[in-house]
Formats: sequence, structure tokens, C-alpha cells
Amino acid sequence: MKRNFLFNWYQTPRGKLLKALEADYLKRAITVSCQQTVLQIGGLGWEDEFIDCTLYKYYTILDAKNLGCPTARQIQAKAFSLPLKSDSVDMIIVPHLLEFDSYRFQTMREIERVLKPEGIVLIMNFNPWSIWIRYQFLWERKWSDSWRGHFIGRSRVLDWLKLLNFEVTVSSEFYLDNVKSMHGKFITNSSALSSTAYAIKAIKRRYNLIPLTPVKNESPLLVLANSINPTVQKNKHD
Repeated sequence: MKRNFLFNWYQTPRGKLLKALEADYLKRAITVSCQQTVLQIGGLGWEDEFIDCTLYKYYTILDAKNLGCPTARQIQAKAFSLPLKSDSVDMIIVPHLLEFDSYRFQTMREIERVLKPEGIVLIMNFNPWSIWIRYQFLWERKWSDSWRGHFIGRSRVLDWLKLLNFEVTVSSEFYLDNVKSMHGKFITNSSALSSTAYAIKAIKRRYNLIPLTPVKNESPLLVLANSINPTVQKNKHD
């Protein structure tokens, strides 16, 4: 499915509400300092509504068609083959890209590769169970060929992140007028039918293996109580 579906959706009344909620959410979700490197995979064109690129000088938008706010640094490249060094990015934002990406899992592997240990990834997708998204899909059928081949459920994204050693910290759902979030152990796989989209925030964990040294099987030494201080015992008998 072409990403035109996303931009057409933003032009609808419900899409405009979602856009405003997502802009406010992203503004609060970007918690790294302005001196750190932030990579957005997939341009939107209205990045200036949630980020000040004059302040965040290392905010970079990577898009195959060079879409994105012109005030930000831009890279024209494919998401599944990021032209970046490993462990070089502090935060990665993926706004509605995976569902339009034929190589989505390879893109996830690339995200894990370029993100620094303890770095943050933020993924935003449409809710595949939303009635309004399904209606828009049927209306825009010319942009797509298969429903199941594109939209991704939240449970699948959670499984991918777990497989890649990410720790999910926050999962949010976007409704018409608010955003509901779940944290840590309260995160569930189910999605509400009334939510339009969801967002998942996770931290890249790197677990270092500690080599185990062989333990020597030595027999414990038996010490007689009367032999702890033989000199004292000898003096008593004398």
C-alpha cells in the first residue's frame, strides 16, 4: 500500500484530529536533549508542529522520497538499509512507516543496529481493528491490494521488539479527543476498537554475558573444636 493513504487520511476530519493528537504526543515524547541525535524514519511534512529543528540541530529525517520539514536535516534513503553507523543514534521515531514497508522486519533490524544501547525507539501505527481506518481503506482501495498485508497489530510489534531485546516502557492509544497510555507491566496486547492509532515507546537493552569460571570441587576442611588453638590446650594440661 502506498503511503498516500496516510496523507489522504490526514485530510479527513478524523485524520485532522489524529494529526493534532500525534503532534502533541510527539512533542512530549521527545525527551532527549537538543545535543543528542534524533532520527525520524518517514517524513510527514509537518514536523515543525512538534519539533523545533533550529534547536534540535541533530534532528534528521530519512525518507525514500525526501519528504519532511525543510528546516530539518534530510537523508534520502531506504528504511531497510540505513546509511548510518551502528550504535550512533540516541532516539528513532517511526511515524506510520512500517505498515507501508514491504521490508518491515529488516527495517526493525536496522533500527536496532543504528540505535545506541539504552536508546529510545518510538513507533506509531494505525490500529488495524479501527472501523474508521477500515472504511477509509475501502474508500482508498486504489492505493492498496491487501488489508492483511499492510496494517500491523500492536501485539506483533511488541513481539518484534521483544525479539530484538527492546524493553517496552509505554504503549498508547489515540482516540478522537485524547490519548490513553499504559506503562510497564500494565501493557496488554489487546487494542480498543474505538482507537484510531497506537504508539509504542521502547528502550534498546544490551545484555553482556558474564563468562562463568569453573568452580573447584574442594572438600571442606574439618576442624576439631579442641584443635583450634593447640598451644592453649597444651598449657592447660601442663
